[in-house]
Formats: sequence, structure tokens, C-alpha cells
Amino acid sequence: MLIVTTDRLSAFDVVFDQPIPDKGKILTSIANYWFNKTDHIIQNHLSNIGLEDVLSKEEAEALHGRAIVVKKLKPIAIEAVVRGYLIGSGWKEYNSTGSVCGISLPPQMRLAEKLESPLYTPSSKAAVGEHDANISFNETENIVGSKIATQIKKISLSLYNFAAEHALNCGIIIADTKFEFGLDSENRLTLMDEVLTPDSSRFWPLADYTPGISPNSFDKQIIRDYLETLDWNKTPPAPIIPNEIMIQTADKYRNVQTMLCN
Repeated sequence: MLIVTTDRLSAFDVVFDQPIPDKGKILTSIANYWFNKTDHIIQNHLSNIGLEDVLSKEEAEALHGRAIVVKKLKPIAIEAVVRGYLIGSGWKEYNSTGSVCGISLPPQMRLAEKLESPLYTPSSKAAVGEHDANISFNETENIVGSKIATQIKKISLSLYNFAAEHALNCGIIIADTKFEFGLDSENRLTLMDEVLTPDSSRFWPLADYTPGISPNSFDKQIIRDYLETLDWNKTPPAPIIPNEIMIQTADKYRNVQTMLCN
């Protein structure tokens, strides 16, 4: 199957028409970097088929850097979310209930504080135009069966722990991330879609990280923050985002690409 990563933005499960410059190429580069780094933990969707093997010369040149040929899989309708720090929706829930996705946490934790151990907090994989919803581990067992649900949880935590340690050595904190999986023709669990990119993860610079303060971010958080200031119900049609914010986001993506992949 041919996957093409465009420059279009998705935020709050809504796809925007505005592009982030070179986003598709940057995300493809970062995802492939991580797929190769983590193939000792789980097999992934990468194939050995080049674009020139399936496309015309002109098509291959047009899609160079933003397209890959992957193994076709049966997707699993779960987003495997792993949280290493208390931020985002988890922080909001903690302030209300003292827990994150129903998992109790110690009292008096600070914004962006590192969790004692990473939390596996899966969500449903919503249809296009709908919002993902947090689900319990028991619910994931009902969706995919106990064996695969347990395997996804174990591998997701292993992937996060490996990537978080590696990224720290590059000066980056991975606050949280999500993984997606499918089954191959022999029903083997396979990592797919994208992995550990600024679109699927929350990256912070280690150099200026301070618990209790909302960290600077290498991802599209700057866009989410802007959208939160608007009177918008997070459903289509998407609002227009100022061009300078889109350019700043592109710069953040390039920064994390440079720090990780060089």
C-alpha cells in the first residue's frame, strides 16, 4: 500500500485546509527513523519496495520524501496512548478528579511533572469527523481480545520507554505519544501508521524543562493553544490559523528532526 503524507494539519480530530510547510516530508523522515530504531521491539509496516518500483518516474519524483510503500495490514481500532508526564487533558482531569483516565495519581502533583511510571491510557479509534474517546483496558479486551490487548499494552510501554531514553540523550523529552497497530497476513501484531512524530507525540526541549511550568514544545501545541482561544466548537469547518503560527510550527518540526536524526 502506498502512504502519502501531506502537509495538511489535523487538530482536535479536524483536518484543516492550510498546509504546514514541508510537514509531510519531515514527519515521514522522523517516522521512518523511529521505525528502524524500534524494529527490535516489534515488526513494522515498512517494506523494501521503492517508489520507483510502483510509480512512474514523474510520480516518484513528485512524492519523493513524503511517500512510502508499506505492508497492507488489518488495522486495530485502538489508539495506544502512553503518558510519561502530567500534561494536556491528563492535567485537566487530574485537577478535577485526582486521576488520569481513571488511574489515581499522588496528590499535589505539578503541571508537566514526570509520572512515577508511564501510564497506558488507550482510546477508541473514532471514525472520520468524530472524536476519539478514552477507554479502559477491559474495553480494549472486549474490542480485540485479551491476548492482543495485553500484547499492545506491553509493547506500547516498551516502545515509549526505549524512545524516551533515546530522545533524552538527544536533548528531547517525550511527554506522551500514541501508537497504532495492525495485523499482518499471519495475524502478527505490527506497528503501523506513524510513530513518535510531532503529530503523534508531545516533545519538549530538555534544556528548559521545569515542572510546574507549561513547557515549550516541538510539536503542534502552539496551534492547539491558539485554537483554545477561539470561540470554536472543535467541529468542521476549521477556522483559519494565522500564517506566522503555521511557519513557527514548521520550524519546531524541523528542529526536532535535526536533533533526533543527526
